[in-house]
Amino acid sequence: MTPRPSRVVDAHVHLWDPARTDWYPYLSHPPQQAPGDASRMYRRFDAGTYRAETARWNVEKFVNVAAATGPHSVDETLELDREAPGRGGPQAIVGGLPPADTVARSIELLDRQAQAPRFRGVRPMGGLDRPVPAPEVLRALVERNLVFELMAHPDQLQEAAAQLDGVYGLTVVVEHTGWPRSDAAEERAVWEEGMTALAEAGENVMCKLSGLAMPLQSMAPGALAPWIEFAIEAFGPGRCMFASNFPVDSMHGTFDELYETFDTVTAGLGDEAREGLFAANAERVYRI
Repeated sequence: MTPRPSRVVDAHVHLWDPARTDWYPYLSHPPQQAPGDASRMYRRFDAGTYRAETARWNVEKFVNVAAATGPHSVDETLELDREAPGRGGPQAIVGGLPPADTVARSIELLDRQAQAPRFRGVRPMGGLDRPVPAPEVLRALVERNLVFELMAHPDQLQEAAAQLDGVYGLTVVVEHTGWPRSDAAEERAVWEEGMTALAEAGENVMCKLSGLAMPLQSMAPGALAPWIEFAIEAFGPGRCMFASNFPVDSMHGTFDELYETFDTVTAGLGDEAREGLFAANAERVYRI
């Protein structure tokens, strides 16, 4: 029997408080009908709650990813960084890249967040008419040794791969396993083409194995395995990392259930590959 991973570095967590309606307006009104248990997502989720729910897995470090809307995502980075020492994390922060009128303004927002020692990169926070920001912004990320996190659905993945071509030295993390919307055959086919294109875009393009419970409405190994296995095959285990996407994916189960599935799906891989998937790859990418 393959032993459980000895440690975890969770590459995607959202700490938030729905009471802050200016930052998280989408959390203020839980849907009346939703797949899964909506109360598990639409709740206050702080570092203490996260630690309690992950207690069985020796989570050594975790990465908070921007969730506040628009320019509030910049303030979110700075606040979480200030509070992290007294709250046990996060150890790294992916901040926000909100819409901006000019490239200069986008770079100004990068530099503002760079005041936070735990700041490691950005994800777009709405308003992009394409999945990848302007080349000048990408170059600014390279110059600052910052990660770009790609938020794109399957029908945008090939476009993203083309837009990233030729941007040398930029570390890219594909969020949520390419963000499929469903397990429909048509969606799967488009997703496979897009993921293959991104995997071939360069060794600096990584894949975050997360976010699948939402579209698949399950954490069962049988549901997640075909997607995880394809991604690992395309990118290689050295360019993939597991992440919980909690509390969003907690609508469909517990952290224990999710990580037991990750454990089961990768049981046939070697120790080095599994150490990378569960911890070391995220440590390297986010420098923690």
